[in-house]
Amino acid sequence: MPALEFRSATTADLPFLIALRHATMSEHLARVNAARDEASQLARVLVQFEHARIVSVGGQDAGLLKAYREQNQWYIAQIQIAPQFQGQGLGRTIIEKVLEQASREQLPTALKVLTGNPARRLYEALGFKEISQEDAEHLMLCPPWPERLSPAG
Repeated sequence: MPALEFRSATTADLPFLIALRHATMSEHLARVNAARDEASQLARVLVQFEHARIVSVGGQDAGLLKAYREQNQWYIAQIQIAPQFQGQGLGRTIIEKVLEQASREQLPTALKVLTGNPARRLYEALGFKEISQEDAEHLMLCPPWPERLSPAG
């Protein structure tokens, strides 16, 4: 896989981000009976927009990462990979970068996943464990990795 590039999202990226959200989240939102209309999608894209990073592979926009440091943890607010880039290890690589940063700071990393989202398997493989559930959202936490910074332990 070519090197990943990250750049800050701008309002010019909104059409890509809304299309990405529709492509990656509509099925999961429908399953939990959550809003999927255009206004709801835009509102979710704009949450913590200052932390939005467009992920590119070989110069082509491939996904979104919103991750940031809170007082006592790192938080992955959103990670979405365009369907044509899924299944290539891109999501794992992106999450590992966040986990490595958090581990250097000796902080855990948190995220939320919707009930039934298959991405949960990846999160669990990387060391995330469910710590609570509210409606259809499951809060998961990954402790800092050991010094060798590997999910394999």
